[in-house]
Amino acid sequence: MAKDAYHGTGRRKTSVAQAFLKRGTGIITVNGRALEEYFPIPSTRIELMKPLVTIKEDKRFDVRIWTSGGGLSGQAGAARLAIARALNTTLPEQRSPLKKAGLLTRDPRKRERKKSGQPGARKRFQFSKR
Repeated sequence: MAKDAYHGTGRRKTSVAQAFLKRGTGIITVNGRALEEYFPIPSTRIELMKPLVTIKEDKRFDVRIWTSGGGLSGQAGAARLAIARALNTTLPEQRSPLKKAGLLTRDPRKRERKKSGQPGARKRFQFSKR
């Protein structure tokens, strides 16, 4: 990794993402593919771009993201945290707006386990009095 590249790691649900930032023209690649190709749903792309848009630097950095595990929503959340952490090391003076927007906080929510004697984590089988 070159000196002008910055790294951040993010996690969400069961997904893990690593983001590498370097000065450039705003090109974003995820697992070697274009952002629009990897995340076809617009809401996941918007979530991933939040840290860059918050500090108005979306056209100043090229971002390379490697992500694995979970689904697209979890991967987008993990990538968002990874980008925010990389930006925090790159531009420490921008920590305040990132923190205020809640982008430096890891989302602790995970899937609840299925309980025995039930069809799911919370769902119950139908109760019959007679």
